[in-house]
Amino acid sequence: MGSNIEDNQDDVPMELQLKGKKASSQKLKRHDSLDVEASKMPNAKQVVGLSVLLKLAFQSIGVVYGDIGTSPLYVFSSIFLEGVKHEDDILGALSLILYTITLIPVIKYVFIVLQANDNGDGGTFALYSLICRYSKVGLIPSTMAEDSDVSTFKLDMPDTRTRRASHLKSMLENSQFAKFFLLIATMLGTSMVIGDGVLTPCISVLSAIGGVKAAAPEAMTEGRIVWLAVAILIVLFMFQRFGTEKVGYTFAPILCLWFVLIAGIGVYNFVIYDIAIFRALNPMYIVSYFQRNGKDAWISLGGVVMCITGAEALFADVGHFSVRSIQISMCFVTYPALILAYLGQGAYLMKNADDVANTFYASIPKTIYWPMFVIAVLAAIIASQALISGTFAIIQQSLALGCFPRVKIVHTSKKHHGQIYIPEINNLLMIACVLTTIGFKTTEKLSNAYGIAVVFVMFLTSCFLVLVMILIWKTNILLIIVYVLIIGSVELVYLTSVLYKFEQGGYLPLAFAMFLMFVMYVWNYVYRKKYHYELEHKISPEKVKETMDATSSHRLPGLAIFYSELVHGIPPIFKHYVENVPALHSVLVFASVKSLPISKVPLEERFLFRRVKPYDLYVFRCVVRYGYNDMRNEEEPIEKLLVERLKNFIKEDYMFSIAANGGNQGETASLIEKDVEVLERASNMGVVHLVGEQDVVACKGSGVAKRLVINYAYNFLKRNLRSQSNKVFDIPTKRMLKVGMTCEL
Repeated sequence: MGSNIEDNQDDVPMELQLKGKKASSQKLKRHDSLDVEASKMPNAKQVVGLSVLLKLAFQSIGVVYGDIGTSPLYVFSSIFLEGVKHEDDILGALSLILYTITLIPVIKYVFIVLQANDNGDGGTFALYSLICRYSKVGLIPSTMAEDSDVSTFKLDMPDTRTRRASHLKSMLENSQFAKFFLLIATMLGTSMVIGDGVLTPCISVLSAIGGVKAAAPEAMTEGRIVWLAVAILIVLFMFQRFGTEKVGYTFAPILCLWFVLIAGIGVYNFVIYDIAIFRALNPMYIVSYFQRNGKDAWISLGGVVMCITGAEALFADVGHFSVRSIQISMCFVTYPALILAYLGQGAYLMKNADDVANTFYASIPKTIYWPMFVIAVLAAIIASQALISGTFAIIQQSLALGCFPRVKIVHTSKKHHGQIYIPEINNLLMIACVLTTIGFKTTEKLSNAYGIAVVFVMFLTSCFLVLVMILIWKTNILLIIVYVLIIGSVELVYLTSVLYKFEQGGYLPLAFAMFLMFVMYVWNYVYRKKYHYELEHKISPEKVKETMDATSSHRLPGLAIFYSELVHGIPPIFKHYVENVPALHSVLVFASVKSLPISKVPLEERFLFRRVKPYDLYVFRCVVRYGYNDMRNEEEPIEKLLVERLKNFIKEDYMFSIAANGGNQGETASLIEKDVEVLERASNMGVVHLVGEQDVVACKGSGVAKRLVINYAYNFLKRNLRSQSNKVFDIPTKRMLKVGMTCEL
């Protein structure tokens, strides 16, 4: 066998050989892998009833919209840091807010970006995985021809724009720089979202508690506000262990009440103070605002962008709910409430411009001030939830794609696969939030840091989305140009504005991102090196008998499963094991664990088998395929699933042999019965799970940088993060055997 499983027909798993024979006429029409790509994203949609959809929409209010929903607490104060200089500046700023909310969260995210979900999951890594699936830009050489036969991987026939898509695909696949750039950009975007998850709780809670200082400035000093915020943050993160569903049901009623109240207060304010505030819908006020203020207006965009903080959560959290549920909750609840709230605040400021530093609390009618303060604090706590949930989702995706150290993932809902909790990440976020709150102390300082993370992630999402439009959707080029000129240009202008405040706190999200990128790159770099090492030292199936004969191995009753991430061939750890333990079980299965760049792989399509010849060795190769959001082994233990699927394969293997070469059916039935009996007897005698425990060191002659990365940085991460070898398949500890081996990379 060659280096790839698809090198010859004998190496193709039996299920695919049978399938290929029946559909050979269709396969002959394929000239390029892109020729079967869809003009729309594959999405494993489930038909859900209206009641379920509304239930998810309700839950999403408590999880997704806390951040963007509480932005009225601090937007106007962030725009006018030095006060209002001209009355029409209020109308100009309000017009900017209204059009920004409409353009970015609603038009871009709700109606465009959400369509780029990966089988229901969103986020930066979901976009990257889509691009990897439609073009070979991944840096791990584990692609198999059979992967495209997974139903959630499949693509429709292309349209007339295939040539442009194929050209871009070819450029990406042939450029090593492009592959690394896409990976690094994905890591940077992911790191920024996580940084967002640190800053959101800090600024939201501090803004809400600021209402106490506004009402009783003598009683609440800055120090007391900071420590009260820290206490609230700790409680919030401790609450995460109960899961997204319980968090959503708990928080959704509070946030619904928040949206009703800010909308009502908004209506009250523009009726009382300035009913003509709707003139801010005229975009000419934006033009005159820039003409009057010039550079100061450009700098103030860093405050305007605060009105769309949390927009990325609409995409990052879509896996917890559904596209349609988020569209419903955004269009019918969140968006109208925010528009009314900002109109009301603008109307109030037209008569009370001196209160701009405390716009939200100053504009609340006195009779409901303290009830509104309580709701504001609760809403601010909830605001943190959107990015915390999004952080859990993208960590899970990056982990499955080999870009993050293994951490424990707890699935908190049996109904919705995307609802997860990661204890280690939750604790790290809590510590980072507490330290950031203590360090920055005020929302004004935090807003400088916050803007960069928000806008950079949005701009990066737009860049990836353009690739998706060309490669996958094959969108009309004129529509792509319109998207870039309107949305892309607006985001670029906002990005230049927030970068201006780099020295005033903007460095913080970049520092977070650099640290997280370092961790992700180190892990991914060694992950790729280990895979290439195994690939170079693999044992071909033809050498298995020779290896076993050379070591005079004895066969013991039982079933042994060797686990590895190597898809092509048998991992070198097998030879290492045989040389040191000259005894093998009667049935051997080499299970290659593979994560596909898709969200989920159907259970019936999870296993691919091939039998190593001669048949009397009873040695099998197996590829176990998972999507990055698959719940591994929730249904039943891996060994039970594997044995059942292996029995089916043995029967199909013999039946194919009869169809291809002829043979006696009675004799074949006897052989099938015998082999199935051997397998059942072996599994009944006991199953041993052999997991490779590889220590890695830089090879002799390596440079200083390589030695630092492998010998120190990677091994430090490995020692200090929990090992998940047995958790991947829920392997019983008593029946797991770790095989140690040192790899020089």
